[in-house]
Amino acid sequence: MHLKISHTTEYNYDQPVGYALQRLRLTPLSGRGQTVLHWNTEIEGGNVEVAYDDHYGNFVQMVSTHPGSDMIRVIASGEIDTEDRHGVAGPHIGFSPLWLYLRETRLTKPAKPIRDLARSVDNDEPLERLHALMARIAETVAYEIGTTDAETTAEEALEAGSGVCQDHAHIFLSAARYLDFPARYVSGYLMMNDRTEQVATHAWAEAHVEGLGWVGFDAANGISPDERYVRMATGLDYVDAAPISGIRLGNAAETLAVSITVEQ
Repeated sequence: MHLKISHTTEYNYDQPVGYALQRLRLTPLSGRGQTVLHWNTEIEGGNVEVAYDDHYGNFVQMVSTHPGSDMIRVIASGEIDTEDRHGVAGPHIGFSPLWLYLRETRLTKPAKPIRDLARSVDNDEPLERLHALMARIAETVAYEIGTTDAETTAEEALEAGSGVCQDHAHIFLSAARYLDFPARYVSGYLMMNDRTEQVATHAWAEAHVEGLGWVGFDAANGISPDERYVRMATGLDYVDAAPISGIRLGNAAETLAVSITVEQ
């Protein structure tokens, strides 16, 4: 499938900002299941200070605002060819060892509700067990915008019984690691069948299965990623793979506007 993506993020401030620094993980890379034909990131109101590959293999750009600016706009866009590999992203590569992906984080700590959920899935075959775990999460946690935020933990989302794709991914990560599967968070894009305009990027999880490598599980939709998905960044949780994160100095109030289109 040939996908065209445009992602605009705009920060506006009610007074000039003395200093702000944004970390961008907005560049998809070619790999198994996706080929980046071209990709470009434009910055208005700021400069790229440095770019590097982090220890998870993500391409990262550090962007500073122009001194005294009251706005910064980031426009990432390009075209990508994808293919359906039934969620299989392939063998583990990179600097981070597999055991690192068994580590719990603040957002994915396996508290008792998570442990109970994991133990309720008792299929002995690893791949089938992970698919059953994904299905159980999809049944238990309704997709509902506005009930959680970026700081919500897997335990809190599970107990609330609702959340967004970030929460479904965190619950899956927590339970999969408790079951001794290395697992990682994935941020990216999903082409919707009913619309091209979206208000946020998508997120899902990958678990490492012996003989297959990394396999994706999108508990928010109850499926493994297909040709409609584009992988952008990975990490132990949302914090490691957030498309944009940053800091600023001063007391300026901030407003954020995001516009995303994903179309065939």
